[in-house]
Amino acid sequence: MPGLPLSLGITLFYVGLIVVLPLAALVFKAASLGPEDYWRIVSSARAVASYRVTVLSAFVATIFNLLFGLALAWVLVRYEFPGKRFVDAIVDLPFALPTAVAGIALTTLFAPNGWFGSILGEIGIKVAYTPLGIMIAMAFTSLPFVVRTVQPVLEDLDPALEEAAQTLGGTDTSIFSRVILPLLVPALLAGVSLSFARSLGEFGAIIFIAGNQPMSTEITALLAFIRLEEYDYQAAAAIASVLLITAFVMLAVTNLLQSRALRYTVRN
Repeated sequence: MPGLPLSLGITLFYVGLIVVLPLAALVFKAASLGPEDYWRIVSSARAVASYRVTVLSAFVATIFNLLFGLALAWVLVRYEFPGKRFVDAIVDLPFALPTAVAGIALTTLFAPNGWFGSILGEIGIKVAYTPLGIMIAMAFTSLPFVVRTVQPVLEDLDPALEEAAQTLGGTDTSIFSRVILPLLVPALLAGVSLSFARSLGEFGAIIFIAGNQPMSTEITALLAFIRLEEYDYQAAAAIASVLLITAFVMLAVTNLLQSRALRYTVRN
């Protein structure tokens, strides 16, 4: 390939400078702690509570994005309706919108005196300053990952596969579950993993709507930021390393499942 050494060198330099170097600095800072100090920091009651809030909220938000994102991608690909291009463009809004702005907007909507918050409050549902608000903020910022990974696969599906299934007497449900869904599994796994990883690390959209109460609505990213403000850089790095390890493990497992699902799809 012409220019491969130069392009490869530039790419590796860019990745090393922008991605590897900051991550290495984080790992080295956390490693400067002894094993006992590291474990004491990452296993403290406040840290464990923040893990629980973060992971549970990210899991619920990802499940919502899996269902709603798949449905939204399906509608955008299979149906024509007024305003379709506008809806398609809106999907990318969380990518372009500063997360702090998203957090302020969500808080304004779901606060007790907000448009949605006042209505939900009448039936006893409180969103702002609760774990539910964290889930909504995570779902908002990570939804495009599912939609944009599934949408191209749906567009490239061969209509002949569905037509063949129909001629064999397949119902809409059986065609979707036995023909279409297996082809979407690798893309769904990729979108879900990216959505979950983004939710784990989300900060700006959450801090305004979460309430940030320790042991209740405090996320791990905020706890790491608090330690930075206290100039406790080693503790901040230790807490952040837990998120980093979790994201790496989750992505590795997802890539393994995705490769297996792809091989299964090719064989069948």
